[in-house]
Amino acid sequence: MKISYNWIQSYFTKKLPKPDKLAEFLTMHSFEVDSTEKIGKDYIFDIDILPNRAHDCLSHIGVAREISAILNLPYPVHIPRGRSLRRSGATGKGATSLNIEVKESELCRRYVGRIIEGVKVKESPKWLKERLEAIGQKTINNIVDATNYIMFEMGQPLHAFDADKICRKDGPCDIFVRKAGTREKIITLDGQKIELDKDVLVIADEKDALAIAGIKGGKKAEVDEKTINIILEAANFEPINIRKTSRRIGLRTESSIRFENEITPELTGNAMDRLTGLILEISDGKAGSITDFYPKKADGYKVGVHPKDLSKLLGAEISEKEIREILERLGFKVKKSKGILIAAVPPERLDVRRKEDLIEEVGRIYGYEKIKPSLPEEILLPPKRNDNFFYADIVRDILIGAGFSEVYNYSFGEKGDIELENPIAKDKKFLRNNLLDGLKQNIENNLRYFKEARFFEIGKIFQSAGETVSFAGIISNGDFYEIKGVIEMMFNKIGITDIWFNEHPQKTSEIMIGNTSVGHIDHGEFEINFEMLVRMATEEVEYRPISKYPAVKRDIAVFVPLKTKVIEIMDVIENTAGMLLIDTDLFDIYESEEKGRKSFAFHLIFQSQEKTLSEKEINGLMNKITDAIDANSQWEVRR
Repeated sequence: MKISYNWIQSYFTKKLPKPDKLAEFLTMHSFEVDSTEKIGKDYIFDIDILPNRAHDCLSHIGVAREISAILNLPYPVHIPRGRSLRRSGATGKGATSLNIEVKESELCRRYVGRIIEGVKVKESPKWLKERLEAIGQKTINNIVDATNYIMFEMGQPLHAFDADKICRKDGPCDIFVRKAGTREKIITLDGQKIELDKDVLVIADEKDALAIAGIKGGKKAEVDEKTINIILEAANFEPINIRKTSRRIGLRTESSIRFENEITPELTGNAMDRLTGLILEISDGKAGSITDFYPKKADGYKVGVHPKDLSKLLGAEISEKEIREILERLGFKVKKSKGILIAAVPPERLDVRRKEDLIEEVGRIYGYEKIKPSLPEEILLPPKRNDNFFYADIVRDILIGAGFSEVYNYSFGEKGDIELENPIAKDKKFLRNNLLDGLKQNIENNLRYFKEARFFEIGKIFQSAGETVSFAGIISNGDFYEIKGVIEMMFNKIGITDIWFNEHPQKTSEIMIGNTSVGHIDHGEFEINFEMLVRMATEEVEYRPISKYPAVKRDIAVFVPLKTKVIEIMDVIENTAGMLLIDTDLFDIYESEEKGRKSFAFHLIFQSQEKTLSEKEINGLMNKITDAIDANSQWEVRR
């Protein structure tokens, strides 16, 4: 996420550390700062907010709360703008009433609406434009910009509708939260025409969908320069439905990212008040009363921890007083009962649900670098590694990273080498002798609803020679070259380098390790003998101690001819970067048969055992890698 240093500074009366130093504090205690860029008089942090903290930190206030805890600055942070909500005559009962009917309360946990009459739609004030543009956001008008500003400030997506395009003349405004009708269509604010289905949640008037809930607004009720009266929306939507809808329609937005990671419904009302105050400040108008659908109030959580639990888990003696102070700096309210510290969890901290979570919070703010290493008091016998589990996890991570979904099919089927005496069903008389038959059925079932599908399975198969573990994958569009690239990357991660493909006509191929066939590719599907693969993965792994210095991630994408193997590019990258490059992960493959080339995109992870790597050092390594790739006349780094 892009975070503005100046924006963060506005929440504090005390001067913050310089940007580079602040980035170091965040990296060591909260989140990795991928880069710091100077834009005008501001500095922009690119912060890697992990999913477990997306609940509360995909926002400037969320990051400011972290900074206040790390630096022990006053909490809660100061919010300097939008205080005009309570000014005389600004709020009250408006001329037009707002009715909200939520027909899908499981998918919409809270919906807050408010009408503001008499607004003046115009260009946003300079300070507001500067803040949005600094983090890469396009400004539109003061109303739309205000909704975006509060989203990036508080983490709560918001929306504004033109009330006069929805409300009946001399009557109320009716808003419905419902599922879309069969083949219902909507034209989004950016002009896309999208066909919806019965699982998509929409915000609608009496006739039409006005917005795809939690994802994108529609053209019908767009706020423009002629708008006078507006309806503000602040809602909380069920995350799984938002994630599925976003993928199904191929539309991922700043709003959907926040909802699919889940946010607390408690934020909704606060964000509506904050947005109302800001709009009244920059566009005038008079705000009506709140309409709030909130049938099931979020429960407050309390978590207990004994101070001795911290010393056992962290290996450091931290006083009870310091434990309480750290938790209170993070916004927890702490009481003591029978020797146990009971912490009331702030509503936005959906990631804290057990004592280990509390201990982690104390440990990271206290500073892991302060914890001195010590030998265990007891003899610990490390468990013997289970190679099947170890390599299965590698295979699983790579295939999921390439967009596959894992499935678990029945071990019984319509055909096979071994027939059952007492089958559970007529179509399950045999033990399966391969995994691909089940995967093909998965593809057939899913293509009724999706344009593309890709699945994999790791499981036992039963043949006349005996049972064995196999793994297989399938892509609905039959992408032979992508399958080859994924398999090359998988074998490289496992440590097998002498892989080659014994290709046959019509895009079929045996997968070879040396002179041994371990599987096959047929168009967009493959199956590999997993047990044989594990036995052949005999190269020793070099173990290195975990570095105490932060890792830095960079991405690079390369255009290459269609027949280029991913391992060829990885060899150039890794040989050029040297020991500071600790991991290279392929995360995207794009192929264009018309242009006769494809694109491989990689995550590169740099880390030193001796120090924190500087921007200059990382940029130097990336330049060396780019030059080495461009030295091949058929390769091109995407810029």
